[in-house]
Amino acid sequence: MADIIGNRQANRITMLSFNLVMFLSSVFYYTAQGQEKPADPGNDLTFSIYIESYYSYDFNKPSGNDRSSFIYSHNRHNEFNLNLGYIKASYSSRQVRASLALAAGTYMNANYAAEPGVLKNIYEASAGIKLSKKKNLWLDAGILPSHIGFESAVSKECWTLTRSILADNSPYFESGVKLTYTSDNEKWLASVLLLNGWQRIKRLDGNSLLSYGTQLQYKPTSAVTLNYSTFIGTDKPDSLRRWRYFHNLYGMINVSDKMGITAGLDIGFEQISKGSSRMNSWYSPVVIFRYTVNPKWALAARGEFYSDKHGVIINSGTAHGFQTSGFSANIDYMPIRQALIRLELRTFASKDDIFKRGTGFSRNNTFISSSLAVAF
Repeated sequence: MADIIGNRQANRITMLSFNLVMFLSSVFYYTAQGQEKPADPGNDLTFSIYIESYYSYDFNKPSGNDRSSFIYSHNRHNEFNLNLGYIKASYSSRQVRASLALAAGTYMNANYAAEPGVLKNIYEASAGIKLSKKKNLWLDAGILPSHIGFESAVSKECWTLTRSILADNSPYFESGVKLTYTSDNEKWLASVLLLNGWQRIKRLDGNSLLSYGTQLQYKPTSAVTLNYSTFIGTDKPDSLRRWRYFHNLYGMINVSDKMGITAGLDIGFEQISKGSSRMNSWYSPVVIFRYTVNPKWALAARGEFYSDKHGVIINSGTAHGFQTSGFSANIDYMPIRQALIRLELRTFASKDDIFKRGTGFSRNNTFISSSLAVAF
């Protein structure tokens, strides 16, 4: 009976979210239609929809069809499902900007599990104001895309179908305030952030402290992006407070019109216990190669390793902790600009039996995934 009631409540929340988006869309649309002469000719109101369905087959055949707990995207086995679908309204002018996106899917179920009520369906909700008339200095507040990493939850924007281990286990989103400066030549971007926590909308009960973030990005040419992001804070209640210091570095280089390389590295440290000067650490390097055959076809390969011996982020509960290497290869087909069809083969290997296999566990895990993403 509790499950039935819970399902009904979830359905009501989803319908409420959808109705809210449609209502706001109607308001924005008719307001825009009624403005024959906008006060600011730089006004831009846009609406977008993104839907990514997928099917993944795990050769370990995990019991219950949920894949290993450290996988947050495309995480259901032998099942056609929705990874992420959202409807988004965005507004921008010379002085203000705002966005609202409501979403559903297995990605939302996994990554927003700790959030209460309707917050589970908010993919993005932010407002921003430009603080300088001459310089590109913005203050944004709300639920924002993460300033960490080169992969987002939107698979169509990424080089590979599934997310890297380091992406799945660092923030996809964050809630707080961000101050961003972009240089006049748009080669430099610098941000400072005040956050509710490590991928949290609602701040953790019992935690009285906010967290901090920074981002420094350099684009010397249109073919090169270099980025360094940090997080400093705690994801524990005050009674168990452990300071976390996290660094994310990556470079994206288009060697030619057809070949691209992305290399990333996450390094993190967290206090062993409250007040201790000793730290547990984790790290993860990743390299992705992408080759564009022609405007419709592309290939990509990824190699990665994730080491978290002390279980700070991924607690395997095994003798060697979480120490896993991975490789993937995928092929993309884009029949039209708005659609992307993908197929990916991916394999993991670990020092311990950590991957679900039937009702037990295994050191190895191989799976194949396919997806169809449409954006317009």
